[in-house]
Amino acid sequence: MIIKYGKFEMPDNIKIEEEKDNFAKFIAEPFERGFGHTLGNAFRRIMLTSLEAPAIMSVKMEKIYHEYAAIEGIKEDIINIILNLKGSKLRYLPKEEEYERKIKKFSNVLDISQKQIDEANGMYSVSLKEFLGDIDFEIINPDHHIMTITSPIKKRIDFKIGFGRGYVPSEKIIEFIDKEIDEIILDVSYSPVTLVNYYVENTRVGQHTDYDRLILEVTTDGRITPSEALSFATQIAKKHFEIFDKIQKMNIEFEEEKKDKNRDRLELLDKLALKISEIELSVRSTNCLSGANITTIGELVLMPEIEMLKFRNFGKKSLTEIKEKLHDLGLSLDMNLEKYGISQDNIKSVIKKHLEEREV
Repeated sequence: MIIKYGKFEMPDNIKIEEEKDNFAKFIAEPFERGFGHTLGNAFRRIMLTSLEAPAIMSVKMEKIYHEYAAIEGIKEDIINIILNLKGSKLRYLPKEEEYERKIKKFSNVLDISQKQIDEANGMYSVSLKEFLGDIDFEIINPDHHIMTITSPIKKRIDFKIGFGRGYVPSEKIIEFIDKEIDEIILDVSYSPVTLVNYYVENTRVGQHTDYDRLILEVTTDGRITPSEALSFATQIAKKHFEIFDKIQKMNIEFEEEKKDKNRDRLELLDKLALKISEIELSVRSTNCLSGANITTIGELVLMPEIEMLKFRNFGKKSLTEIKEKLHDLGLSLDMNLEKYGISQDNIKSVIKKHLEEREV
């Protein structure tokens, strides 16, 4: 049996802004009122608690029997070395055919000569890459400092790497790791996402301005990208909702608004054909756009933000002003208008033809 439900406003796609240095801003609009907070909070919680990444779980150094020891020829004591190891970032996305949840064990021989120490003015810094040696994982921060060597040393190092979620103290790690004699267990932070913020703003659909625009700001530590974090969180959420679908008694069919595509295109073209002078921008912003040979709203909405910031005398204040004016029109920068047959290459000719047809 099928039950008819009214139409839900949903975004056609997600816009990605400022994706660099392990940070990205995602914008999705429009949502029905309230769904911005529903989805934003869910994504935030999943990304901060439920994403997997590899991390060093334990370390064992030759002739070191506990974490409170000091080593001759090494400036740091074992506690400081362990703290430095906790700052290691390893990336590994196992494919289905090779994935195993087993903890992987690696060994390396740290061999530092007097010559190396002399060349470093008596204080040789051992990096994470040098400490770990050859492993099957990508080291995101290979130059991360682990310890300082002041006299020649040659030691065997064993360590274990595993996958997990969230933060796990050493007391929990020891419950499922096959602990060896003199092996030091670490507190482990598996979560590759360091910060998630979400904001909900009003957005326009037709004449209504109370729909939700969801903005997600995601920062990772490099073990995964922000786009991967959002994608993985989406799939985790979907997996958990599937269990509740088993109680389904009747199917819902959502009403889809029958749109006059030609009328929608005409309404859009009316907006795109507006002159820059008609939206009452400040003199500075108007002059910047004029200098860049942008005379209509159509040319403006097809411009990416990053390109606009390259305009002479164009700053973030002008960018904010323009975005607010476009928002009032139900438009935005860097719009994808391909479904209307509009692009940066033909926008001027499309507007010219539209105005000529309006005069007829």
